[in-house]
Amino acid sequence: MDLQGFDANTVEPNTSFEPLPAGWYTCVITSSEEKPTKAQTGSYLQLNLQVVDGPHQGRTVFERLNLNNPNAVAVDIAQKTLSSICRAVGVMMPRESSELHDKPMSVKVKIEPASNGYDASNSVAAYEAAGAAPAAAAAAPAAPAAAAAAPASPPWKKTG
Repeated sequence: MDLQGFDANTVEPNTSFEPLPAGWYTCVITSSEEKPTKAQTGSYLQLNLQVVDGPHQGRTVFERLNLNNPNAVAVDIAQKTLSSICRAVGVMMPRESSELHDKPMSVKVKIEPASNGYDASNSVAAYEAAGAAPAAAAAAPAAPAAAAAAPASPPWKKTG
């Protein structure tokens, strides 16, 4: 790859790769890819979920679904997680993972503590439809009842 013309003075460097704080985020799946397992005995679907609003907008969380694995428990967990994702984005019978892309959903992120030489990281604990009660309650600071009752446009839609 030719880097002629690149000027680091004009591009902000990456910031910390610290995990996102635990909580609910509005995210979209930006990409998906089937990858072989480390043991080469199956494959998993890697989903890249990007936060689309708030102070962590642009950050990415990863989901790995062991849909093709000799371990039946791993496949069952992956299928249940995929079902949660499909319900959250309103695509009940996808034929391709790309059908799940760019559809907002609420994602509950948790922090996995550092272990075995790896730094702390994020994992996904739950998926809900965008604007579902758990995400809305966790994402917004406490507000007076009148302000909380006022309708708001979804955070992923730009207004004005």
